[in-house]
Amino acid sequence: MRIGEVAQRAGVSVRALRYYEEQGLLTSERSTSGQRRYPDSAVDRVRFIQNLYAAGLGSKAVLRILPCMEHGVLTDEMHARLLAERARVQAQLEELTATRDKLDAVIAHGEAYRADPASCAGAS
Repeated sequence: MRIGEVAQRAGVSVRALRYYEEQGLLTSERSTSGQRRYPDSAVDRVRFIQNLYAAGLGSKAVLRILPCMEHGVLTDEMHARLLAERARVQAQLEELTATRDKLDAVIAHGEAYRADPASCAGAS
């Protein structure tokens, strides 16, 4: 698969794919004309990398995690690192859930006010 197709399917820019290669997160082979060619599995790999970045991991941490995902090798150090990252992501999820719940309450209050302004506290 060519670089543009991987980028489109994975929802990233071509520049991002080149960066991933520079960081050692993604590999490609070159055609005789020098164009990058990726296996079909590259799309899932790029999506996984994107998810790890979205969770706040840097490229060095991602680089340490990927071999575990590819080969199933889990050292004690990697296990501890993965557990720590999972705990950090879980804390983010809980914080986002609390924020969402607060937004839901504001929306519900706003909708009630719109339906009957006199029924809400603080209405004049």
